[in-house]
Formats: sequence, C-alpha cells, structure tokens
Amino acid sequence: MQKRLFGRLTKSMEQMSEIVRGERSPSREFFIDPEQIKALREQFNLSQAKFARMLDIDIGTLRNWEQGRREPSGPARALLRAIKKDPRNVLSALVA
Repeated sequence: MQKRLFGRLTKSMEQMSEIVRGERSPSREFFIDPEQIKALREQFNLSQAKFARMLDIDIGTLRNWEQGRREPSGPARALLRAIKKDPRNVLSALVA
C-alpha cells in the first residue's frame, strides 16, 4: 500500500476513534427516528407492505425501523433522506 494512502487511512481511523470516545464531533450526521419513518409512509396513505415494496425491502425490516428495533443504514438511509426532502418526486420515481 502506498505510504500516503496508508497515512490517510490511519488518520481516518484515529479520527473515528476520537468520535467514538466523544472527543471529536462527526463532520456530518443524519438521524431519522422511527416516528419520522412512519410519518413519511402515512403522509401518502401507504400501508407498511406497499411502502416496503416501494423501497424494495422486507416488510419486517420496515416494521423494525418503525418500532425502533433497528435503524436504516447505507443506501436505505440515503433513500429515506431523499424521500424526506422531496417525497412526491422520489416516491413517484420509485413507482415508475
């Protein structure tokens, strides 16, 4: 591995450890609580089953999110953020 890349990776890991210990704030965060997920779904009168199909996830996953047992991560989190910012266009793109 190149020294420069290794140095950047090492620095990134140190920063992550500082964030975990509370010594540093993350550069960005996105939180979506269970009530927000449910509100997004209910805003368009969608059942859990239909919303789960639109997101291409298992209905059990959606239920876990809405009940606070699990949190969406990665692409699902980004998709929920997009729906929150522009629900009509994002949801219409998902059903097209």
